[in-house]
Amino acid sequence: MMLSTLELAIELISRPSITPHDAGCQSLIANHLQSIGFIVETLRFGEVDNLWVRHGQTEPLLVFAGHTDVVPPGLLKQWQFPPFTPTVHEGLLYGRGAADMKGSLAAMVVAGERFVQAYPDHPGSIGLLLTSDEEGVAINGTVKVIDYLQAKGDRITWCLVGEPSSVNRLGDTIKNGRRGSLNGHLIIQGVQGHVAYPHQADNPIHRFAPLLKTLCETQWDQGNEFFPPTGFQITHLNAGEKVDNVIPGELEVLFNFRYSTEVTHTQLQAVVTRLLEQYQLNSKLTWRHSGLPFLTPAGTLVEVTQQAILEVCSYQATLSTAGGTSDGRFIAPTGAQVIELGPLNATIHKVNECVRVEDLETLATIYQRIIEKLLR
Repeated sequence: MMLSTLELAIELISRPSITPHDAGCQSLIANHLQSIGFIVETLRFGEVDNLWVRHGQTEPLLVFAGHTDVVPPGLLKQWQFPPFTPTVHEGLLYGRGAADMKGSLAAMVVAGERFVQAYPDHPGSIGLLLTSDEEGVAINGTVKVIDYLQAKGDRITWCLVGEPSSVNRLGDTIKNGRRGSLNGHLIIQGVQGHVAYPHQADNPIHRFAPLLKTLCETQWDQGNEFFPPTGFQITHLNAGEKVDNVIPGELEVLFNFRYSTEVTHTQLQAVVTRLLEQYQLNSKLTWRHSGLPFLTPAGTLVEVTQQAILEVCSYQATLSTAGGTSDGRFIAPTGAQVIELGPLNATIHKVNECVRVEDLETLATIYQRIIEKLLR
């Protein structure tokens, strides 16, 4: 029996699938789709559950991608309603994952079911790729499923990721790319000592300060028509023992680059390394590259999605590459056209996360219209 978008969203939110746990969300979806002819493959890598579901065997292949895991709810006393007791109140559905991204998952499933029931012998194929490792370290999730699909010879033509892309109203923004993300972990060594005898110590915070000024003032690139200039942010500083009479002996710094296609992560690494040498810091630097930038320019998927939103919502969606990373970064390198379209993102990762109830059904309609335009 097919559930409504709201009913399925409620069922999914009620499962406390805090990353990397799936809590039965994927089996719920798999059962719905398997009953109408979708082929289901469960793929577990490490402690992460992944799901690959497909209807049809030929190309082109349209894939909906998303994640069943959610971030922790935070302080429960700050929630208006319990985060895993989905509650409809004044036209809003409250619960952890309502917007990011169980509402999208429900809309995807309902859109796929409706399309297959209306067009059981459709050309091409519809796929659904789900992971429970998007909000975490993203090691055993989508990236592993993509490796598996490529080894099988399955080639994705178009991919729609259900991340909450909308800003002011549903469908007003389509993400057609994302910036790259590069993380640095820097340890600067000094010499601990008494604050009254600074000549007997070497303060790593003072040593780092001129370099910090340079890093914050550097213009890494100019950006381009699709991406803003590359940004640098310090995310963590830690030194000392929280006392006022000891010069610390070590400073730990975490920082991040969100970078455009005008620069590579290796170029950014080279500049930082050169600056460390220039300022003669006794340091150790390690890097973690968490995603290449990607861009899907105007083409079939972008145009079809804009048409579907215009037909359903009566306004034009804008294209954007702003925001954080998504699992689209693992799919785009295969050559697929990748976009992101989902609910409003105003409450994601916050207490009282919610989505408009009417937006859930509208989103399912938009998704269905996209499928029809590509595969009917």
